[in-house]
Amino acid sequence: MQAPPLPAPEEIALLEPFERIGLDRILLVATTPQAEAAADALLAHPVWGFDTESKPTFNAGEASEGPHTIQLATLDQAFVFQLHEPGCRAVAGELLARAGIVKAGFGLHDDTRRITHKLGVEPQDVLDLDTVFRSRGYRRQMGVKAAVAVLFQRRLLKSKRAATSNWASRQLTPAQVLYAANDAWAALRVYHALGEATGSSSAAVPAGR
Repeated sequence: MQAPPLPAPEEIALLEPFERIGLDRILLVATTPQAEAAADALLAHPVWGFDTESKPTFNAGEASEGPHTIQLATLDQAFVFQLHEPGCRAVAGELLARAGIVKAGFGLHDDTRRITHKLGVEPQDVLDLDTVFRSRGYRRQMGVKAAVAVLFQRRLLKSKRAATSNWASRQLTPAQVLYAANDAWAALRVYHALGEATGSSSAAVPAGR
């Protein structure tokens, strides 16, 4: 069965905004104790929304030193891990390397490659939701904004200023925190909506990486 066409950007712009997880439910994780507390909360759930952010590079041939943040989300909370402190990096790496928990997001090939290079771990059970949409007949690459438009008929608010901001900063702005957390949280919402569309409890069974 052929999938319906993706909405054009101008069509998405006319949609009502998609609800976002607010700052009151987002935790910025910068220290080892904070990371350990976040891990305890995350490990109670079988699926996480997953994304990363990296400081942009502007010069030709300049290699990224990212990721600078790793975002993991449940339906109730989102956690933005900053990777300055070794203990925080270690906990984030252990979470991503844990098998048996789905880490669902979009465009994750570069994210996982950079994580392996920076943290020395191989993320397990990563599910790039774009592959799920492709298996359902969508031919163009699907990002989180288009997926939200297709499944919820809503427009995911994404700030270009936040997207290209300095993610290596030790003091992230509220706008950065909202942007980062909501990409992971929206991906998790998409994951569950895909499962509901097929009457199953999950969108797909991911392959371990």
